[in-house]
Amino acid sequence: MTESAITPAPASALQPRLSDRPEWGYLLRDFYELYRDLPAGGSAKIRAHQRAVRERVARVIKANAPIAELSPMEKPVTKHFRRALDQGREARHSAFIRTIDAIHDRLQWQYGYEKVPRGLEQKYAYAELVGPTGPVVTNEVILGLVLFAPSCTYPAHAHDGITESYLCLSGAVSENDQGVYAPGSLIFNQPGQLHRITVADHEPSLLAYAWMGATDKLANQKMVFSRAPKARR
Repeated sequence: MTESAITPAPASALQPRLSDRPEWGYLLRDFYELYRDLPAGGSAKIRAHQRAVRERVARVIKANAPIAELSPMEKPVTKHFRRALDQGREARHSAFIRTIDAIHDRLQWQYGYEKVPRGLEQKYAYAELVGPTGPVVTNEVILGLVLFAPSCTYPAHAHDGITESYLCLSGAVSENDQGVYAPGSLIFNQPGQLHRITVADHEPSLLAYAWMGATDKLANQKMVFSRAPKARR
């Protein structure tokens, strides 16, 4: 992970900026506050990650980042989005849920994989909020949302050169069957760390995520699931 300043993505002189779309500015400030208030559980690495996310979010705000007017896209799983938002209103981060709701009709839900495992296309999608592919365009950091349907199993995968954190906004998930993360929990994955996510049976789960890494890693990250090991005969 590179902590040096990163050159912002170029923008047209006529392209709207954060100051023209205050709802995206509110979103960035809410992200900043979440990563300031979240407990680090005594982990120096998690605390450093939270601080680095805040620093990069602050630079995006200060730079008055350009806004890309993207066409919204839905996926089958987005039929669970309203339920996930409503469940998140009961948590301590309810203000952040309201901010997401204000932009819900501008989200571009995607899969991120050339080949999605059978069945997963019905139970998963993500929406990038801040990053190289917008809507808030920057090379500093990637922030987004990932939505899982009930009983979803998100196969094992890892990110090359990317430090990643998930914030559970609603529902409950488990990572690598090593614990249950309820709303308000932070999940931290270091670069190359293999992780698999499972979701509770009766409710969807909405997570916010932050990716940190060098410019080339953020811009060219390939999403690939790890193959399950072949059974021995």
